[in-house]
Amino acid sequence: MLMEQEIASQVVGLSGNSDFSLWQLFLRADFVVKSVIILLIASSIFSWALIFDKYKLFKRINASTEDFEKKFWKAKSAESFSNNLPSNTKDPATNIFKIAMAELVKTKRQSSAVQIARVERILEIATDNEIKNIEKNFTFLATVGSTAPFIGLFGTVWGIMNSFQSIAISRNTSLAIVAPGIAEALFATALGLLAAIPAVVAYNKFNSDSRRYFSKIENFSKRFLSII
Repeated sequence: MLMEQEIASQVVGLSGNSDFSLWQLFLRADFVVKSVIILLIASSIFSWALIFDKYKLFKRINASTEDFEKKFWKAKSAESFSNNLPSNTKDPATNIFKIAMAELVKTKRQSSAVQIARVERILEIATDNEIKNIEKNFTFLATVGSTAPFIGLFGTVWGIMNSFQSIAISRNTSLAIVAPGIAEALFATALGLLAAIPAVVAYNKFNSDSRRYFSKIENFSKRFLSII
């Protein structure tokens, strides 16, 4: 009778571990694997939020800068165009132009060589500041893309170690004993890849978009200096 109860309890225990849903895998995982899973999920959520934010940012500034350049080259004079610009704008090209024009007006009484040198320096500094704002949090995407697979691999190794410990404790090599730990390990690996792949793709795309936008600003700065 006692042996029958022990066998029944083992069967119940195995049936309890037969649920391999993602939530059950998380609940059955130990503290280390749970920490890895939570860290990867949080990194993935923040990465996607950053991806959507940067996508909207580049879409907005590309459109606003194109509109700014069209209006600038149609204007009668740079000074009158600058005076008609709104005081608050989120367009980097407009901000750079306004800063350069302020320096140009400030150095009116100086020689043209000094004036152009100072405006050129102001253009470089303003462009660098705007590009830094655009590329803010790029390093997070790069970090997630490069470290998430290894963090997931750490969870994988830890889960497999737990599976081997289960074999040693139970002295049973049945697949039902090691399956939960292996499933947790593979879940951590999948989450690592799920966080890393979009981050790497987004970082490469936004880095390319940033270089193209910088080239556009640089070309405008050179043309602007040529007409001073």
